Amino acid sequence: MKRRKKVKHNLYTDVIKNIIDTGMSFMGLILLSPVFIIICVAIVLDDPGPVLFTQKRVGKGKKYFMLHKFRSMKMSTPHDVPTHLLETPEKYITRVGRFLRKSSLDELPQIWDIFRGRMSIIGPRPALWNQKDLLAERDKYGANDIKPGLTGWAQINGRDELEISEKARLDGEYVEKQSFWFDVKCFVGTIKSVIRHEGFVEGKTAEMVETEKRKRI
Repeated sequence: MKRRKKVKHNLYTDVIKNIIDTGMSFMGLILLSPVFIIICVAIVLDDPGPVLFTQKRVGKGKKYFMLHKFRSMKMSTPHDVPTHLLETPEKYITRVGRFLRKSSLDELPQIWDIFRGRMSIIGPRPALWNQKDLLAERDKYGANDIKPGLTGWAQINGRDELEISEKARLDGEYVEKQSFWFDVKCFVGTIKSVIRHEGFVEGKTAEMVETEKRKRI
């Protein structure tokens, strides 16, 4: 069994990173408030119901917290089921939701989760409470011992196209390399990935994409 890596502690990871998270999330909530309002109105007009979607996720130390997203699925969608596990995920995604997911705008409410100290701007994406395989892989790298992030190293190196083992390895690489400049690299890389729509595969995992490729050969 692979030995579990220990998380490194320094002034940046223990103090400065938290200050940056709180400051930037506070400014983000204020500056993006007009965008929030527009998205909320669009969601309600497209599919009446709550504008926010909450879901139990795994935070630092494997403690659960409620993650917030803009609702991109219809009200009839089964709760706590990953999109790729739905039999026909496309039929549950709203028109506005499809745009929000592709542009990653559905993730914006997590700025509130960052402000509350549940998440960080940069870190491993928070796993669902029932993603035991991903959590087990992350344990090998100490990736469950830091705050999950709005975006991270794995997100700019494959995102939905990554297999679980590779995603966990990249999360572990982030744990090992985390610093101010590495976080800046992840932040800038995220902006580029969102603009180019890199690594986004609607309702599919890496395994599903690979299966489809083999069928076409």
